Amino acid sequence: MVRQTRTRLSRLLDDLGRTLLDVVASPHDLDGELTGVAIYDPHDELHVGRGELVLGVGVQDNDLIVDLLHRLGGRQALGLIVKHPVKADAVVDAAVKDSGVALLGLNRAASWSHVGSILRTLPMATVDLSGGPEDLAGAPAGDLFALANAVGALLDAPVTIEDRASRVLAFSGHQEEADPGRVETILGRQVPDKYQQMLEERGAFRQVFQRESPVYIDALTDEMLPRVAIAVRAGDELLGSMWAAVRGPLTDERARAFADSAKVVALHMLRARAGADVGRRLSADLVAMVLEGGSRAAEAASRLGLADGRLCVMAAQVVARDAAGTEAATQRLRDAIALHFAAVHPRSAAALVGGVTYVVLSVSPASNGDDGTAAVVRLAEDFLARVGPRADAVIGVGRATTTLADVAHSRKEADRALRVLQQDRNGRRIARFTEVQIESLLLRLSDLVAEDGELHLGGLSALVEYDCKHDIGFVETLVAYLDAFGNITDAAAAIHVHPNTFRYRLKRVCEITGIDLADPDARLAATLQLRLHRIARNR
Repeated sequence: MVRQTRTRLSRLLDDLGRTLLDVVASPHDLDGELTGVAIYDPHDELHVGRGELVLGVGVQDNDLIVDLLHRLGGRQALGLIVKHPVKADAVVDAAVKDSGVALLGLNRAASWSHVGSILRTLPMATVDLSGGPEDLAGAPAGDLFALANAVGALLDAPVTIEDRASRVLAFSGHQEEADPGRVETILGRQVPDKYQQMLEERGAFRQVFQRESPVYIDALTDEMLPRVAIAVRAGDELLGSMWAAVRGPLTDERARAFADSAKVVALHMLRARAGADVGRRLSADLVAMVLEGGSRAAEAASRLGLADGRLCVMAAQVVARDAAGTEAATQRLRDAIALHFAAVHPRSAAALVGGVTYVVLSVSPASNGDDGTAAVVRLAEDFLARVGPRADAVIGVGRATTTLADVAHSRKEADRALRVLQQDRNGRRIARFTEVQIESLLLRLSDLVAEDGELHLGGLSALVEYDCKHDIGFVETLVAYLDAFGNITDAAAAIHVHPNTFRYRLKRVCEITGIDLADPDARLAATLQLRLHRIARNR
């Protein structure tokens, strides 16, 4: 059993500090409990629950802010976040007080996706696994932000806790008191490459990871403060590191406190990792139940927050490679997709099932008649654009459904679109099932043929054999004729021959095969046989 406690807004603001968020206008105290994060989309229906923070992406105009505050107040939202610059005039202040919704300002340089991912983890930062203690050394189990603040208070310095790849897992308050390099690290949740390179050239990482005591590192530039860093280990396993921006070497007492804190951080990181593993397995089980349908699908959808509205299934898979490479890339793809969609589409759930990463999303039909899948395609395109070549993946999208019972059909369609893309030679990476339905049907027909053990070409087999012996291009001629719907001029141009030459070849095709090209059934049969022959040859 996993118990998760909620974070209060005041605590969240203390944790993140003015580096990321500040209060533009507040209706009263800030002790409301944060239950989740939603994204405002002016072109979509407003889906916001009680206690949620709303990311006002693109919201700048005060009139829009006032209108949105009143709408969010009716849904008992906790707060609205907009990017600076934003100034609260008397009208905005009045709307904040009337609605009871706090207005928060986000640092202009911050990324919405990073902020969204931070906010979505904070309500579940305090994780308690049944049978274990609720706190470790005075901080809630697994709550790295609380621990970072505690260590920062011990050292009187802003602190970051980072993983082995220098990604920021948590940070203390008062980061703005450090230097531009630290602020840049917090905003990007990653130590910038230029600073990583400087640290590597100085051998700083090697010293930190080899020693058990804190390492003092001189300032990298004139604008930066020195750092004190220590490795975070659990036995022989290196979990990450902890960094403090200081104005000079630590006293012996503070150095010992920093070293002791690293041991506590290790316990919290292990507890947080255990909680994340349990949560990931639970999420995968729930998503699998929704995808399969059946009697437990409704309960699973309700626990995932997807019980009402239209649902769409998206399937993503790495492009086939060697077994070891595929396994590692599949795990990375799953983690990246889960993080991305948690930030940009809160009403979604992602899980790895059978080597495929599925995302079940709540969608709304568009005014132009689209069933809502066009928005899913845009999200998928944005994901692939963000991860770039690191994720060599393809993504299939099934049709939107109106009932839970139809989600299994949407999954089948996403799987079939995925299969078409895996065999596509034109470099397509994303497709809706409706766009590749014919290609999917041909692949399924090829499966039936493979089950029979042989493709019966009938009279076309003589044409294939003739081409193999004489390399004349009669098969190519027939394919071009069928693809051009009998237009000799277009067909001849497609294979770069004179129309008279094409007519002669077509006459010989009919003589060799006995096919009657005036018969529509014969043309359809020939088209299918040749397509299936090509698919079978490429298997």
